[in-house]
Amino acid sequence: MSATVRPVLAAIAAAVFAFAGSGAGVGDTDLRIQVWPEGRTGPPARTFTLRCDPAGGNLRDPALACRRLAAIPRPFAQPAKDMQCTQIYGGPQEALVTGRHRGAKVWTRLSLRDGCQIGRWQRLAFLTPGFGSARGPS
Repeated sequence: MSATVRPVLAAIAAAVFAFAGSGAGVGDTDLRIQVWPEGRTGPPARTFTLRCDPAGGNLRDPALACRRLAAIPRPFAQPAKDMQCTQIYGGPQEALVTGRHRGAKVWTRLSLRDGCQIGRWQRLAFLTPGFGSARGPS
């Protein structure tokens, strides 16, 4: 092996080990999703779980949910504070997603209180089975 290839391989190996130890892997997804179909003042929440790598939990198809979640760059990001959202009320449904995703702590509320929040809910509808849109249970 040439002297110029060794440092490159060493740098690649170091990056791989750093990434593996950083907690940023797909397998570091372990979520609890609570859904209140009629809002928090209604009946008790339905609770779902999702783990990835290996896929598990009580969502209908955890492997598919893990793939869909992995395809969204920042799935739990809030809309920008200066974003103008349509003032459309989509319904009383609420959800709370907690746990870890890609090694990062997750604590986010989903609601249908305005256009931005409706968009977030619809983007993550696969995590809230039966309550995927502003039209109510699907």
